[in-house]
This record gives sequence, structure tokens and C-alpha cells, in this order.
Amino acid sequence: MFSHFLPCPERNEVFGVGGFEPSRISRSVRHWAFGRLIVMLVLLLPAGVGGGDEPELADAVAADVEAIRAPIVMTERAAELHRSLLMFDGHNDLPWEVRKRAGRSFDNLDISKPQPELQTDIPRLRAGGVGAQFWSVYVPGETMRQGQALTQTLEQIEIVLAMMNRYPETFELALTADDVERIRGEGKIASLIGVEGGHSIENSINVLRQLHRLGARYMTLTHNVTLDWADAANDRAVHGGLSEFGEEIVREMNRLGMLVDLSHVSPDTMRHALRVTAAPVIYSHSSARGIADHPRNVPDDVLPLVVANGGVIMVNFYSSFIVPESAARDAESAALRERLIEETGDEQAADAEVRRWRRQNPAQAGTIHDVLDHIDHLVRHAGADHVGIGSDFDGVTMLPDQLEDVSTYPLITQGLLDRGHDEATIRKIMGENVLRVMRRAEEVAASGR
Repeated sequence: MFSHFLPCPERNEVFGVGGFEPSRISRSVRHWAFGRLIVMLVLLLPAGVGGGDEPELADAVAADVEAIRAPIVMTERAAELHRSLLMFDGHNDLPWEVRKRAGRSFDNLDISKPQPELQTDIPRLRAGGVGAQFWSVYVPGETMRQGQALTQTLEQIEIVLAMMNRYPETFELALTADDVERIRGEGKIASLIGVEGGHSIENSINVLRQLHRLGARYMTLTHNVTLDWADAANDRAVHGGLSEFGEEIVREMNRLGMLVDLSHVSPDTMRHALRVTAAPVIYSHSSARGIADHPRNVPDDVLPLVVANGGVIMVNFYSSFIVPESAARDAESAALRERLIEETGDEQAADAEVRRWRRQNPAQAGTIHDVLDHIDHLVRHAGADHVGIGSDFDGVTMLPDQLEDVSTYPLITQGLLDRGHDEATIRKIMGENVLRVMRRAEEVAASGR
């Protein structure tokens, strides 16, 4: 075959006499296999594929690549590891689904029973081995203009608290890292509250303090709308990052021990916040822009700043953020909308045309391997201490194969083993890193910095 053109340092470990062993794949092997395919095409295409063994070679290399991206199969080793680790997810939007579908009442949506129209319920949380979860108390950005942002955020917090009251054998409110470890040790899911967007505080530091007293332990600085004090990733930049008041917000969050969440913000806001904060930050549900060029992802040039800060990037599962082709589709549709509005001045007509275009150009869902690619990229460029999991379940409309709901987390553990990560690294990624960040934020708050 063509292996002599592009040596693989670990070839004997994976493609030896005993056959293909997916549980021993490493990142370099994946790169080698794709490299093999590229070399073959470069060598064959100029001459034309027509005779000899060329089609067989192409089929063989394609089979190598396909095997590496094949569906993940659980092993007992991975299942045992997953049972023993802390599975701590940074972002789940179930509370908003309860608001939309059930009038904010678990009497109308009993999550102790399977709820196939959702991505989250108690049976599947148990199957996924979830030990700790940040529940998002998201409200839409337009509530800011309506004067309803705080009111609706308080209602969303009440949904989370009602869930714990309704299912006390399953959920308990966690306010500290020690709480997380204790609650998980008691066999329950440590439940934390995350405010998704600074519009919820309505430009008031006193409101920020109120939300912290009610249990919120992180706040995403923006959602999709640029605020009076911070630029969002999906909106026009106004401040070049944070305003002076935005800096005050970050410092107050440090003082409270509330995690600064940089998902949804612009790259300049990321850099600005990282200069200001005294505590580690999180990205509660963002992925790697070096893999999929989407504004919601973290650029490679920001990664060293996150490392220096001690923060953690919790990888999102949404197909449009993780599949390169789907991210490109989002960029194209955004450019189309902007062009149509500029040409016609009619936002409603532009939105209708964009919806039609998106129906004609559907996104690719991808597979679990796309998420693993993001994890690998972040581990390679930021280090294993700075990567986590932030699924965005029940906040997204498309998910990759084998990551359809909260029962599927064990497959990530298996996939990381398959790619050659050791157990200590996997424990960090699946939960220990964000727990460390929480503990450090508490120390900064206690020190009065």
C-alpha cells in the first residue's frame, strides 16, 4: 500500500497482525490516515485513475478513514471509568423547555418519566451518569427591550428550585465545590444555576448580587445581543470588548465568587475580561474555532490567555458549532441576511428569504467524532487542564449522531479512551476541571481580591 510514503509512528499498535483496534487510536493515527488519503490523491490524480491497483488503494485508504470515524462502541473499561468519574456538564436549557411546554410546572411535564420530545429527563440523566449540572436560566435578549429580563429570569430560577423540590431524591442545589462533591457522593445530581446573559441584570450590580444570593453561580456576560457594557459574538461590536461598567461587573463577580462565563461574547470581550478578572473563567458551552469557524467558538489566539488565567472551555455539542460545513452554512446565511437588509431595508422579508435558503441548504448533523475533534484540538493547544463538557442539551435543534441526549455522555468517555487519552485526563475533562475552577473562584472571593 502507500504506507511507505507517509510513515505512521504508531502504525504497529493499531494496524498490526491482530487487526484494527479502535480502542488504541491516538490523534496522530487519525492525522496519519487522512494524510495517507491526501498523498494517494496527489500521486494518482495527475496520472489519472484508470488501471492497475489504484481503485483498490483508494478503497483501502477510505476504509481506514471510515473505520477511525466508525460509531463508538462501549467497553466495560469505559463504563467502569465513567461510573467512577464526576460527569459535570456546564449548560443545559431544560428550564426553558419547561417554561415553553409546561407552563413552568412539573405537574404538566413529569421528568421522572421518559420525555422523548426532550433531550433531558431523569432516567436518561441517570443513564448518562450525570453527577453535576449547571441549569441555564436563559431568557431571550428581547426581554431586555420589553423590561421583562429580570422578571423572567427570576421565574426561570423558580423553575430550577421547583425541580429540586419536586424530585429531592434526584436533585439538590449546590452553591460551592464542596457541595458538588457531597451531593454527588450521596448519589444525587448536584444542581447549579447559570444565568445566560448579562441582560438579565438590567444594568444593575445590585441585581447581580440578588441573583447570586438566589443561587446563581455563573453569569454569561452576554447572550446574542450586545449590551450597554459588553459586545456579543453574534451582534455588532460597540465597545471593543467591555465598557468601564463591564469591567465593574467582572470585578464584582470575582468578589462574589460567581464564575465569569465567556460563551456568547465577542473575541475582544473575551480578551478584555481575561485581562480584568482575578479568577478563572469558564466558557460554559463553546467549542474550538480552530476546528469550526463559528463566532460562538473560541479562537486559537485566545487559548493561551485562557491557559494563563486557569480557565476551562466546556465543549458544546450543537451541530452548527462543531461541524465545519455547518458552521460555514451559518456564516453564509448570516451574510445573506445582512446583504438583503442592506439592499431592501426589509428585515421581515430578509428573514423569510434566509429561512427559505436554510431549508434548501440543510445543516449537517455530524457525529460524536466531530465533538471529539474539538476536545482533541483544545487539549493539544490549551492542555487537558482547560477542557470540559458543556452540551447545550435542550437548547439546540440539531445534535450529532451518538450525542442525541443526556444518556450519551459515556460514549465521550469511550471515545476519549479510543483516541489514546489516559484516565486522569478523561476525569479532568469530564468534570474535575470545572470543579477546580469553582474552587479557585471561591478562594479569590474569600481573599477579597
